[in-house]
Amino acid sequence: MKNIIIVLFGLTMIHVASTSRIEAYVKTLALQGALLFTMVIVDNLNHFSLNFLFLIVETLGFKTIIIPWFLMKIIRKNEIYREIEPSIPSFWSMVIASLIFTFGLTLAYVSILFAQDVKPLYFGISISTMITGLFIIMSRKKIITHIMGYMMFENGIFLFTLSLINEMPLIVNLGVLLDVFIGIYLFGLFFNKIQSTYEKTHIDTLTYLKD
Repeated sequence: MKNIIIVLFGLTMIHVASTSRIEAYVKTLALQGALLFTMVIVDNLNHFSLNFLFLIVETLGFKTIIIPWFLMKIIRKNEIYREIEPSIPSFWSMVIASLIFTFGLTLAYVSILFAQDVKPLYFGISISTMITGLFIIMSRKKIITHIMGYMMFENGIFLFTLSLINEMPLIVNLGVLLDVFIGIYLFGLFFNKIQSTYEKTHIDTLTYLKD
């Protein structure tokens, strides 16, 4: 069951790389949050604690509902529907993401032989997720897809942490969640200011900003 969930999580990155619809990015983020929530439930059914409750709130409340809702509100308010000018076409992005996913599966297999203290599939898929998140950031031009690429990268870090230890310290969870939430909030304010000043919403706009 867990392996199926983790593989589905990795496949969401291939879907993101192959689409140009902005709403699909947000829905994928929500799906990733739901899958992480399911992983947390499955891994901690017999280890009830305060940290377990916080992980439920973080994955279900923030990653699945609040942050995707906030991002969806921004893109609908500013009428941003598609990534029109990606640096790499969607087909080749899908091919590259598929290769990264395959690399993650290979890394998972190798980790069985050399790293006995990690969960292999968690480890491999988390690495491929982080690499694909960075690829999304580098290959897309719209500001909002950059922030969603960052969110997917952060989901990869979350999964990577789960691969190394059974339970993340509560203070670490609080710090990461606070950073992400404040970052998304500030991005919303920043993006709305850019949108009200410039017609375009891709990163080339930032070259025109001055003190």
